[in-house]
Amino acid sequence: MTDDGRRLLVDDFDYELPVAGVAQTPAEPRDASRLLVLDRAGSRPGEPALTEGTFTDIGRWLERGDLLVVNDSRVLRARLRGRRSGGRAAEVLLLRSMPDGRWEALVRPSGRLRDGAIVQLATGDELVIEERLGEGTRAVRLPRAAETVMTEAGEMPLPPYITAREAPDERYQTVYAEPPGSAAAPTAGLHFTPRLLEDLAAAGVKRATVTLHVGLDTFQPLAGTFVDEHHIHREWYTVPPATLAALTAAREKGGRVVAVGTTTTRVLETLARTGEPEGWTDLYLVPPHRFGAVNALITNFHLPRSSLLLLVTAFVQDGTPAIAPLAARDTLLAAYRAALGMGFRFYSFGDAMLIL
Repeated sequence: MTDDGRRLLVDDFDYELPVAGVAQTPAEPRDASRLLVLDRAGSRPGEPALTEGTFTDIGRWLERGDLLVVNDSRVLRARLRGRRSGGRAAEVLLLRSMPDGRWEALVRPSGRLRDGAIVQLATGDELVIEERLGEGTRAVRLPRAAETVMTEAGEMPLPPYITAREAPDERYQTVYAEPPGSAAAPTAGLHFTPRLLEDLAAAGVKRATVTLHVGLDTFQPLAGTFVDEHHIHREWYTVPPATLAALTAAREKGGRVVAVGTTTTRVLETLARTGEPEGWTDLYLVPPHRFGAVNALITNFHLPRSSLLLLVTAFVQDGTPAIAPLAARDTLLAAYRAALGMGFRFYSFGDAMLIL
């Protein structure tokens, strides 16, 4: 709700971004990306307290005893391009495996592919497009192990706003990615290098991992007229025992929990709410939300009219509880405008924010 009691509108979370502001290629090296630090305590509605820096210097704002929590999910080569009957192009984006061995997928053009339609890949593999599962997805049957098909025929599922294809596949993976399962990268972690992580560890900043396999909702704009009409798809998460212990130790010693990215934030807030270290989460974080686990957030600059922009707005408001949701939005979007004025680059391959 807004401060005058009305429901939040999706239109309340729109902003204009020039095409030139969308990063097409990642910074080299990774930690050469720029960093905008937003101090919530020093900000006023519409007037963010900002400091400009470089990501390699992020340790200036972290302290001994802080706990950096990262999402270690690895992105699948899940985009499969092929031909349907008649020779026309088709595309299948694998999202998650189903218990019966099939895959839930986004299929294009879904409306023209009947149940039982075949999409043939360049490798000769034939994918069978089956029933609709809801939320725009289809069941897809693969002729061989999915890992083999993706290795031989798959492409990295770069977001549609990245039209350049110059960066090698590894630049759309974090350096600590391990368990495969994501349809998109947890992009806030793309800025870290092994050397930077070593330097932070030497300075007493701890690190722990969670796993959330990023799914369909990354590709979906907010639905409906009102913010509360949108629903997020379920995504699988795991919090290892070592991370549970690290979270407890950090809190007992007064350290801050620094979430790397919105996916990590959703895992930690789900854990705080349910106490469950593993399961499905469809937690939709919108203002006002009282954060129970995260003290600081490392994130990128997000799409307008997106659930990620709402999550970050909620985090800004939570750090300044005297202000209303739209005032927090004004503060965040003022920071976005300032970033654009300074030449920051937005979205997946773009620059970073640290919100304290």
